[in-house]
Amino acid sequence: MPHRRIMCIWFPRLGAERLLRLERQTIEAPFAVVQDDAQRQVLWSLCAAASIMGLQRGQPLRDAQAMCPSLRTRRRNLHAEQRFLRTLGRWAGKFSPWVALEDPDSLMMDITGCAHLFGGEGALTDQMITECTALGLNAQIGLADTKGAAWALAHYGKGSAPHDRSGDAIDQEARATRSRAAKRHRRSPDMPPEAGDRALNSHHIAPAGSAHSALRELPVAALRITPALTATLNRLGLRHIGELSGQPRAALARRFGKALVQRLDQALGSTHEPICPLRAPTCFAVRLSLPEPIGLRDDIIAALDRLLPRLCLHLKAQSQGARHIRLEAFRSDATMDSIEIGLARPGDTPERIRPVLIMKLDSLEAGFGIDLLRLEATRTEALHSTVLTGQLGAGQHIVQQQANSHRIADLIGRLGAKIGLERITRHHPANSHIPEKSHQTLAAAWSEPVKKWPLPRLKRPVVLWRPEPINGFQKMQVSAPFHWRGRQMTVMVSHGPERIAPEWWLEDPNWRSGVRDYWQVSCAQGDQLWLFFAHGAAISGGWFCHGSFT
Repeated sequence: MPHRRIMCIWFPRLGAERLLRLERQTIEAPFAVVQDDAQRQVLWSLCAAASIMGLQRGQPLRDAQAMCPSLRTRRRNLHAEQRFLRTLGRWAGKFSPWVALEDPDSLMMDITGCAHLFGGEGALTDQMITECTALGLNAQIGLADTKGAAWALAHYGKGSAPHDRSGDAIDQEARATRSRAAKRHRRSPDMPPEAGDRALNSHHIAPAGSAHSALRELPVAALRITPALTATLNRLGLRHIGELSGQPRAALARRFGKALVQRLDQALGSTHEPICPLRAPTCFAVRLSLPEPIGLRDDIIAALDRLLPRLCLHLKAQSQGARHIRLEAFRSDATMDSIEIGLARPGDTPERIRPVLIMKLDSLEAGFGIDLLRLEATRTEALHSTVLTGQLGAGQHIVQQQANSHRIADLIGRLGAKIGLERITRHHPANSHIPEKSHQTLAAAWSEPVKKWPLPRLKRPVVLWRPEPINGFQKMQVSAPFHWRGRQMTVMVSHGPERIAPEWWLEDPNWRSGVRDYWQVSCAQGDQLWLFFAHGAAISGGWFCHGSFT
């Protein structure tokens, strides 16, 4: 049985080189990516020119700018770097189907049985280095029998990283002395890196079955342990992996914890460490290539009738329903047009999707003819199947389907295709005693109708408007005639008062008039109004009309 072969690709300048690629390599000055660390900014990723100037990862930005005044910086975008690393993972899929991400800047690949397709392990690593150089990326590759050994060779192989030393090393003099020496021996940007610098675009291959000898001279930090544990081991004189591998495992576990022993066994192959490959993004899309370009509406509808059932089969296989669908039409002159629709409820049947798509076909430009159609569900939601048991359950399901059919959702989808789904709204009850806040407005396409509204304790008006001042009433008296909207109103019957206080924990400008006493008033003119008297607070109070019951 062949040995398992694991490859690690490390991109030591991933953050900086990602931004340099976006700038088309037009930045010639030293460049670095910074990130926040507590109350300061530190360097996270450096370009090659910045490293030549003596800057280091983790160095405070102020110190770096003092050493290199021409340094240009950008703030780190973690999510963009992760997306870029995932893109590199798809590129690495051409060499092996088993590719995994190793945050924050590495890839892990299981190339067992794949190297001979590229002429051997040496030729494979050389091709990777060549392609990385063409992409403008610096890469260091480690190849061994285990994941831990491959990671160690990529990050701490010969010339790839400085070894960790303890404080008693003869070459580690005081920090001020080292800084003065660095100033005396600073190199110009056009000089090649010295022997102590990290080697760029290199690879380190450990022959099969020789993980122990390949790791013997590497520092203990290559075991992927914490910096604190690394410093502890260095103070005790355990600087290399070979010095640890000969120690009793029980003593190491008692003194330094199980994590150190586990990492050591994983690197040497005594403990298996799996590699979780990248999961391919789920794409619900179908396409139809046409032998001759088409442009008639009937021909496009006939093509849709062939595409929709296939798309719905893919959706049902994954228990998904489409909420947003895009139809792309590729023309014979190498141009493309598209239409997009949204559904009020997730759907996985052609009968629900087809009418909405046909309504949007008039906006599709055929041009010189369409020779390829692509239909994709760009946004989906989970659909859970219903399991029925017995005749009673089947009867209840039929009643429920009749009471809650998809007709309203289909109507919302069709109206949304004309005026936009965001313009169709519905009201939901809200948890507030303030009349204006007793409900909230939600998009009908992304909300469910309320089956039962909570009954108010007291009668509420059908229509509310902004409070309108009225004249004629004395304080706390509703029996006299009053003027409202240019009319003389006479009170026949009044019910109240109902006192409503503002929400004291919120600053609502509409309630700066203080506590309100509400009255239900029936007028001789036929109006049934909702009036209130504001007692005054930040502004003066008075009588106002707030709504109508008719």
